[in-house]
Amino acid sequence: MRTTSDPPQGATRPGVLLAVVMTGVLVVAMSISGTAVAVPSIGSDLGASGAPLHWVVAGYNLTFAAFTLVCGSLADLFGRRLLFAAGAIVFAAGNAVGALVGDVLVLDAARLAAGVGGAAIMASGGALLATFFEGAARTRAFAAMGTMAGVGIAVGPTLSGLLVGAVGWRAAFLVYAAVGLLILVGSLFITESRASDRPRVDWAGATTFIAGLALVMFAVIEAPEAGWTSPEALGALGAGAVLLVLFLLIERRVAQPVLDLALVRNGPFMAWCLATLTTSVGFLGVLVFLPTYLQGVQGVGAQTAGLMMLMLTAPVLVTPLLGGWLITRGVSPRGLIILALLFVAGGNGLLTVLHPQVGPLALALPLALIGTGMGLSFGITDGQAMTLVPSAKAGMAAGFLNTLRGGAEALVIAVFGAVLTSVVAARTGSVEVAARATAGDLTGPGSGALAEHLTAAWDIASWGVAALSLAATAGVAVLLARRRKAPGGERDAAGREGDVVPG
Repeated sequence: MRTTSDPPQGATRPGVLLAVVMTGVLVVAMSISGTAVAVPSIGSDLGASGAPLHWVVAGYNLTFAAFTLVCGSLADLFGRRLLFAAGAIVFAAGNAVGALVGDVLVLDAARLAAGVGGAAIMASGGALLATFFEGAARTRAFAAMGTMAGVGIAVGPTLSGLLVGAVGWRAAFLVYAAVGLLILVGSLFITESRASDRPRVDWAGATTFIAGLALVMFAVIEAPEAGWTSPEALGALGAGAVLLVLFLLIERRVAQPVLDLALVRNGPFMAWCLATLTTSVGFLGVLVFLPTYLQGVQGVGAQTAGLMMLMLTAPVLVTPLLGGWLITRGVSPRGLIILALLFVAGGNGLLTVLHPQVGPLALALPLALIGTGMGLSFGITDGQAMTLVPSAKAGMAAGFLNTLRGGAEALVIAVFGAVLTSVVAARTGSVEVAARATAGDLTGPGSGALAEHLTAAWDIASWGVAALSLAATAGVAVLLARRRKAPGGERDAAGREGDVVPG
């Protein structure tokens, strides 16, 4: 029952709402994974490498992560359909500009704007689903949202690779812009809804969160070239950390915070948030940087790289539905998510088979394991997490969940790229050479040795991600086990004790 949220007025057809929101989720996810395949072509066309080129992908993820939390609360306040439509406009405009520019810094700015639009689409889309659906239908809607995000991640590299190979990288951005306009038209057929209370916007919290995350990202991306101990990197990292701590202090004091810290104290909710964060960490580095490795080291084209990435992304098309089906047949969500996280960790560990002459067969098992784990997570985490919060906080909770996911994606892209660049720079003695290598440019004398250096950097990054994923898996298991042992555990709709608790 909704007690603090205005019920939607008028008649929005559930099928129309689902179609519009799912299309938005699909294209926002595609813009993350698809752009990665185009990075070598963008770098070659615009004469870019290093940090400016990394921002083409990382910048989108940064603003997506930073603004998703804010947009979730703004959607509850000003109107979920309004924010959804505004997001579609900004997303379309950012991609249209990106398709037309001739300078990498302008492209970075356009990608930053597109990320803001994507955040509004994702957060307000989740809030719309939580508002218009209840009970089991609500759980199914969020499971479908997670599935569609997985589909977007899965088809992005292949479709973008085909577009880049056929007509160039700009075509991919034009496609995203066109879909953004289509979403805008679809929003006209959705009824507006908002929270019944009209609190003041927590601008202090929103500003400190966005600025803090941006400074941390800036430090990680720029450090390989500026130096990890440079005043620029240390200053940005320190200032970002201070602002994020200040953000938490502000949220504890304000009457209407952009993030209700009660969500953070909800152990089961945080367990599912940690799970989705873990799969993002284990998946995104491979998704973004492996196509560049294949194109730079093996000399394959964007189309071939996109097709090879199907070994990673194709399981994401199937396993979300499998995960939902298994849960309806009585399989424990706890056990299923632990298995998914172990797949992700194991796949990253096995990815150390990567070498300059590696063939598709050797990559099949590690990539399939990572993709299967990611897909299982997509199919269950959103639905399980959103059953733990009341409808009045749906926008905030959806924003928080997607902020953690987007933040993990943004940071893993930044850290993964920084590790590759730093290791290659240490082995070659040249930051410039390392920047070109991680951007896929291994031409010139010594290309064979450079390929070996890049492969060694990949080994270090893969082992690091595997270890981090295992540690996070243990954390998820502990949080969910504690809930299972709690006396008087609530039962979900299927009668399983301990998987779902009240928000």
